[in-house]
Amino acid sequence: MSEKLSRLLAATAMCALAAACSQIPVAPDPGAASAEKTLAGTAPVVSAPAAPPASAAGVARIAAPADASPAAPTSIAPVPAPAQPQDKKDLEPPHAIDLTRPADDLWDRIRNGFAMADLESPLVGVRERWYASQPEYLKRMIERSKLYLYYIVEEVEKRGMPTEIALLPMVESAFNPMAYSRSHASGLWQFIPSTGKTFKLSQNWWADSRRDVIASTNAALDYLQALYELHGDWYLALASYNYGENGVARAIERNRARGLPTDYLSLKMPPETRGYVPKLQALKNIISNPEAFGASFEPIPNEPYFVTVPTPSAIDIRLAATFAEMSVDELIALNPALNRPMISGPHTQTLVLPADRVDAFQRNLDAYDQPLTSWQPYTMKGGDSLDRLAAKHAIALSKLKLANGITSRTKVGPGFQLLLPLKGSGVGAQPLPAVFRPPVHTAPRRGALVHIVRKGETLYGISRRYRVSTDSLLRWNHVGVLTTGQRLIIYRAPAKARKPVNPVKVSAAQPKQNVFASPLPAGQQ
Repeated sequence: MSEKLSRLLAATAMCALAAACSQIPVAPDPGAASAEKTLAGTAPVVSAPAAPPASAAGVARIAAPADASPAAPTSIAPVPAPAQPQDKKDLEPPHAIDLTRPADDLWDRIRNGFAMADLESPLVGVRERWYASQPEYLKRMIERSKLYLYYIVEEVEKRGMPTEIALLPMVESAFNPMAYSRSHASGLWQFIPSTGKTFKLSQNWWADSRRDVIASTNAALDYLQALYELHGDWYLALASYNYGENGVARAIERNRARGLPTDYLSLKMPPETRGYVPKLQALKNIISNPEAFGASFEPIPNEPYFVTVPTPSAIDIRLAATFAEMSVDELIALNPALNRPMISGPHTQTLVLPADRVDAFQRNLDAYDQPLTSWQPYTMKGGDSLDRLAAKHAIALSKLKLANGITSRTKVGPGFQLLLPLKGSGVGAQPLPAVFRPPVHTAPRRGALVHIVRKGETLYGISRRYRVSTDSLLRWNHVGVLTTGQRLIIYRAPAKARKPVNPVKVSAAQPKQNVFASPLPAGQQ
């Protein structure tokens, strides 16, 4: 018994000694620390996760028992959080999309901004098939749009409008700023004269702001915003832009009086207006998924293409293009509002130039010490006539009329304002810049040819080929900037009526024949 008691006391003493030793602090082992560093170099370090977001914390609080007290002591050791790699990139999906980053391609930016509900109509399919069957037309339209699209998208987004609106010039004008309709609508956005005046688009002898890219875009977006506020529906706003707000309002009232729906597809409107929004929807579908329609769109840089600079008091279009180190056609494509071969500062305060040509323009302008224009304003006096003024200033009469916008309906007389070449400038012998000229509506003539413009062709080259003048080409066609695939009408005189080497004398005894003799050299009549 005493032996068992002795063993029990000894065991108790050993337990007490072990408990006492466990309370003594132990110094860290340097060897163990170095071993830990070695392991850290070969294995991933396990770290606690970042604090959960507020929403997650809220969920955790809701899931906790109702009687749980955060201040209550507990004897349960905390459970460590699940381990995760230190490099957070390993946790991101392989193709994460950052929606806050601006798109590099303007087309992506446009697609991301589509906000209109898709229009469901058989007419959409009709237009899709038409555009898909006209790849050259689509290509030319897209190529022209590259000059203007960034600016339009910027202005659309500033107003909080859906980016489908930026595609509307494709429907209106195929992005041709020189487009001119039978109803006298003009420009990218096709303003008729009266609506242009309502939205303060000036139309004068020097320039027509309906064709000004900046002014007309702002006016069109103002108009569309007002139409949307009127109807609260983008389809009806677009229909009103095409048909007029009064026409759409009458169509709505007719349906309302009959108890019929008043949405866009339910209204009775002209065929053009019924097909108007389907055209836009078809283009939207093609741009959203070009491959499905056998189309492709080259990327457009998501950055400004052009900027504006102050215009000198007066400068020739050709000289301005020379200063900017670009062609005249390229300059006019960005300044399509111009009507005259000379830019007048009081009437055209700004010049639009590619962003990468501004420095060259300013440098060359500052270094130029000659007159900036080869033209001078002139007010006709009593006894003046156009033919005498043309001969005096060494310019063909047809070219003088063309430079001044004179047609058969123009009343010319004392007090009429003209631009005349400065003596000695030689501008009368140069082709005129292809600024806007309203098409001349004449009766069909026999012997007309259609020339399809090829890449790299110019008006001068085409005129030489067909032995006509560039001025004649401008009179016969609504020509602004030549584009590949464009159709030009060319009238050629009958073979026996072309210019003979020597004039043919007709005697009184002989019947008069159809003879044409021109004192001007070939290509200048």
